[in-house]
Amino acid sequence: MFNIEEFLTKVNKTKASDIHLKVGKQPSLRISGNIVKIDEPVITKEDFENILKTMLYGDLADKIKARSDIDFTYEIPNVSRYRVNYCKELGYPKLTLRTIPYQIPTLEELSLPDSLEIFTGYNNGIVLITGATSSGKSTTIASLIEIINKEKQKHIITIEDPIEFLYTDKKSLITQRGVGVDVNSFSDGIKYALRQDPDIILVGEIRDRDTMESALNAAETGHLVFSTIHTNSASQTINRMLGLFDDSTRGFIRDRFAKVLRGTIAQKLIPTIENKGRGGLVPALEIMASTPAIVDYIQKNQLEDIEMLIKRGGYQNMVSMNASIFKLYKGGIISREEALNASDDEVELNQLMRGIYHGSQNPVDNLL
Repeated sequence: MFNIEEFLTKVNKTKASDIHLKVGKQPSLRISGNIVKIDEPVITKEDFENILKTMLYGDLADKIKARSDIDFTYEIPNVSRYRVNYCKELGYPKLTLRTIPYQIPTLEELSLPDSLEIFTGYNNGIVLITGATSSGKSTTIASLIEIINKEKQKHIITIEDPIEFLYTDKKSLITQRGVGVDVNSFSDGIKYALRQDPDIILVGEIRDRDTMESALNAAETGHLVFSTIHTNSASQTINRMLGLFDDSTRGFIRDRFAKVLRGTIAQKLIPTIENKGRGGLVPALEIMASTPAIVDYIQKNQLEDIEMLIKRGGYQNMVSMNASIFKLYKGGIISREEALNASDDEVELNQLMRGIYHGSQNPVDNLL
């Protein structure tokens, strides 16, 4: 009989980031960015029923009967925590587990620049960590929150779906609330958080207009808000945020958003040469810090000017995605093929590789 706890304990030694389990298939793992099918027996319907009996708690069994998709967390003490998604494929159940380590990694351990600490020093505003699914957004944001936890006397409220990393109070007081368990929605969580004496609010994801409106209100009333969104650049992020609102209010929202935005961090994970990075993957970042020029460009909807300002390299700690990718390539950490695959502008990256720079300096000279 398939024992899920024994299986996950064994898998934990492989450093897999994700585990896929479905009826009629062998288990699959994601290791160093690649899907690997492992030599285990095919999971039967009875196996899967036993897996669910072991993993489900509270009213999750009833929720699964009523819904086709649901997210929850699962934990094996002294092994790992997992963010779990239950869904159906061709009528058959499937589980996808994302590994969540107990120890929150530092910026250094994540191969992220120390300069990101600047975003932990604000007293108010919004900081957005962006990127595709599985690009490491949650881990990066947890690392930033842990810096505050270690160094500042703050009250931090997290609103997550589901709760991923578990924090231990250090200098800060941390309250963690799960959507569907402790609060009804992200927007409700923010609304009620404002009555709970917070300094900092972590919103797991901005998905809709109500959440964005609530985040703006929190930032405008003197709170620092961290959140994530599925976009690949600063300009995409600004467009996505403003696109949540209709034409009649967009100008007003653009002005509010410009004034409270403190910066964006767009992140991609790229496979390394010979597994030189964490888990065979290394992050490339586009970093945009809010400056008077950035505020002006957002208010005037001049997003191309924002992109050009970021590409200047080294200005106000800002870095373009291509400059970050090029540095990894130049340092022998990633291959040319992986660098080009990760780039959204292969022509520009090819020019960087050939030593052709736009402007007066190499944009990598002052790269963080």
